[in-house]
Amino acid sequence: MRILTRLERFDIRRLLSGIIVTAGLVVLLVLCFGIPCRSSFCLSPVKVSGIVANSNEVVSVVKTEINHINDDAEYEEETRNNGSSRDNVVAISNVKVQLNVSVNSSPNVSLGKPEMAVEGSVLVRSNVLPILKRQKQVAATVSISQMNSLLIRSLSSSHSPKPRWSSARDSEMLSAKSEIENASVVHESLGLDASVYRNISKFLRSYDLMERKLRVYVYKEGKKPIFHRPMPRGIYASEGWFMKLMESNKKFLVKDPRKAHLFYIPVSIKALRTSLGRDFQTPKGLADHLEEYVDLIAAKYKFWNRTAGADHFLVACHDWGNKLTKKHMSNSVRALCNSNVAQGFRIGINTALPVTYIRSAESPIEYRGGKTPSERKILAFFAGSMHGYLRPILVQLWENKSPDMKIFGPMPRDPQGKKQYREYMKSSRYCICARGYEVHTPRVVEAIINECVPVIIADNYVPPFFEVLNWEEFAVFVEEKDIQNLRNILVSIPEERYIGMQARVKTVQQHFLWHKKPVKFDLFHMILHSVWHSRLNRVKTKSRH
Repeated sequence: MRILTRLERFDIRRLLSGIIVTAGLVVLLVLCFGIPCRSSFCLSPVKVSGIVANSNEVVSVVKTEINHINDDAEYEEETRNNGSSRDNVVAISNVKVQLNVSVNSSPNVSLGKPEMAVEGSVLVRSNVLPILKRQKQVAATVSISQMNSLLIRSLSSSHSPKPRWSSARDSEMLSAKSEIENASVVHESLGLDASVYRNISKFLRSYDLMERKLRVYVYKEGKKPIFHRPMPRGIYASEGWFMKLMESNKKFLVKDPRKAHLFYIPVSIKALRTSLGRDFQTPKGLADHLEEYVDLIAAKYKFWNRTAGADHFLVACHDWGNKLTKKHMSNSVRALCNSNVAQGFRIGINTALPVTYIRSAESPIEYRGGKTPSERKILAFFAGSMHGYLRPILVQLWENKSPDMKIFGPMPRDPQGKKQYREYMKSSRYCICARGYEVHTPRVVEAIINECVPVIIADNYVPPFFEVLNWEEFAVFVEEKDIQNLRNILVSIPEERYIGMQARVKTVQQHFLWHKKPVKFDLFHMILHSVWHSRLNRVKTKSRH
């Protein structure tokens, strides 16, 4: 019995020794060669808070404590999960961004290239331009001049389905369209600068006809909070303010749907995204919920089926507005903040909705105004969270590089930080409006409110009211690939040109303001006019045989 016990002890000691030696060899091999990654999308390793992890893991747990004062908690949560994570990974693994994060160990850890491990930050490579080139492999960039061409083509070739039966409202729309085409020439109008409009004569005639003739029916169906409950604060305030003002309007609304030229679907994509249970938190689940609503109104009323929804419209500022509506509401007029032509936004059919970040529903136009051109000593300003692939590159290239370029990451969210942010905008010649996770950003309207010339860096972004406004007269468009030449582009703009652009920003400002009681040419009326304009150019009558 004693011999067996000694043998057993000997076997156990030999087994433990073998395990230790084997483990040591494995560790040595890993230190020398790293663990091979099976995924073709594996990125460079980074070290965060003392733990080495694959950068895919970093992205999934990043805590957005670096939030810009214009990105509220709702926006941060929504944009972190909006399906753009792969784009974000590409940049985050290459651009230095200070983070405060913690991660667990990753199954695809590589311990090679120790120079890539940087405590408390994600490592930077010196050449960031290849990152943008990889982004462009996904979809070709559509320049602002190409968008102008697409708009012209859309106006001359309508793809709207023919109605199943004729309506007196269609005849009224066609009559209005004819009047607009034959509008008397107007060279100037009180309070308007003709140069900021594509055709001020047609715009004024169209706007006048809209005010006098347009009638809208709002569907009563739909339960709150997804329907009929406006949210007039936050990053998605545009859809909330429009819903609030549309449903309370007495000038355009009709109770009899037979008298309506347009039918408004009063849905909040923001509420849809947050109000339903987990079973509906995928894009397909949310889109199916909207499809059920369309089926409801189509079964109860005859109007949707008459035009396949072409005379219906909705207003959506949430990032998912496009993807949730482009299948079941593709024929409808969709006013979208996420106006990305590379993601299915159709110029001439859909309309671009401005992003308005409203902090106080009682004072939607607070802090407007700014310094005169001669008092604006800062060439360009940007501050914000490192959302998406572009902003980290912008900050890496330009932060602390030139005294007249005030390019920062996130600024403090306290009252002093917010005041300083406004002062930078009011004291800068150009305000950088760099895309985040998606192409749209509230900085475009913020720049206009503070009378700062917007510099839009967001490829494939269709700016608001594109069918009416001549944006190149009061804004600068810089392609993402040219971000390294940003300062040269701005300083090359002649002084006379800049002064003219800044003056036109001030005149166009009225189109981007919310009022508790809508006023002529304000944001409510401009959104409604965009919808009216889209429907006018697509309206058809049933062919007679």
